[in-house]
Amino acid sequence: MKIAIKANERVVKGTGASRRLRHSGKIPGILYGNHKDAKSIEFDNKELLMQFKHEAFHASILTLEVGGEKESVILRDYQLDPVKNNLLHVDFQRINEKEKLHVKVPFHFINEETAPGVKLEGGIVSHIMTEVDIACLPKDLPQYIEVDLGALNMGESIHLSQIQIAEGIELTPLTHGNDAAVTSITKPKVVVETDPVVGEEGLEASADESSDSESSEDSGSDSSTDDAASES
Repeated sequence: MKIAIKANERVVKGTGASRRLRHSGKIPGILYGNHKDAKSIEFDNKELLMQFKHEAFHASILTLEVGGEKESVILRDYQLDPVKNNLLHVDFQRINEKEKLHVKVPFHFINEETAPGVKLEGGIVSHIMTEVDIACLPKDLPQYIEVDLGALNMGESIHLSQIQIAEGIELTPLTHGNDAAVTSITKPKVVVETDPVVGEEGLEASADESSDSESSEDSGSDSSTDDAASES
């Protein structure tokens, strides 16, 4: 999936200028890297947001056109409004076809429902990691990495070293000796309902009630005996 975006060079800079830019329906950004000077740019808010919503936009080589000149870039960073969830600023990095990239790529989990630990044993899938940092040349950059749970049983997990990846791609944590778990299947938690525990006060109250009841019965019995004796 090839994604192309357009931008204009931004002349006016500063916090106030960026705020006015956003009010006019634009998003400020910056383009840097590949041994060239950084360039302040601006995007149309609606056009960029439509592309931003695609997963591929975050882990693909993009074609950025500024003033008629096209360059290959990747999305390196962005800022979102925490309340309105609008884009506030975007950073794009130029790429060099001969230099390795370090990019975070999402995991795609497949065959979860048919995994023995789920289908036969009633387990629950836990996604411990949803993305991973990789190193590769731009031509080898994948949009995602597939994790197959088709043979996973209850209590088992899949680690980074068990994932099949294409040649030329390095999983950064593994190169640093960190073979982290990516996903696992665990037993569902069972909530056991128990009868409420009666405290000492409750026991004493129950004993008092029993004692009062017995006293009443004894009293009734004595009264009946006295009445019978009086009649005789």
